Amino acid sequence: MTETRSDNVTWLTQEAYDRLKGEFDYLSGPGRKEIAAKIEAAREEGDLKENGGYHAAKEEQGKMEGRILQLRQILDNARVGEAPVSADGEVTPGMTVTVLFQGDDEEVTFLLASREEQGAPIDVYSPKSPLGSAINGKKIGEKATYTLPNGRAMTVEIIDAVPYAGA
Repeated sequence: MTETRSDNVTWLTQEAYDRLKGEFDYLSGPGRKEIAAKIEAAREEGDLKENGGYHAAKEEQGKMEGRILQLRQILDNARVGEAPVSADGEVTPGMTVTVLFQGDDEEVTFLLASREEQGAPIDVYSPKSPLGSAINGKKIGEKATYTLPNGRAMTVEIIDAVPYAGA
């Protein structure tokens, strides 16, 4: 189940596409009807200023509509199949990457992919994260430096980069 982004294209396996399409279909159909019913039921309870159920339902509706828009964008830009594989050990989205943090003896392996891949059997780092953007396009043996949230610089060496093979 690999999802990667190349420019505006989202590469999805059939499994990932089907999962996201199912979520979209539910949220944009029955999900909208359910939240509308919750809002209507809460509205009938009276004064909307002090109606916690009404405000909670409206907030839930807003989050759901945001997710529907996000899913529509992913699905509209989706290409189902295997993402193009780079040659020569270049790090690209959809790769299982092993890095060595400077000053540390332990290697860390993770999947460089979209956050939609949460639930993968290994850790997932977004290509848009500080580490992901620093190593994207680098090759095995190269080093990359990125800035940590505390402002310090961290350097990693690319040890390995292979196409993600799934669970």
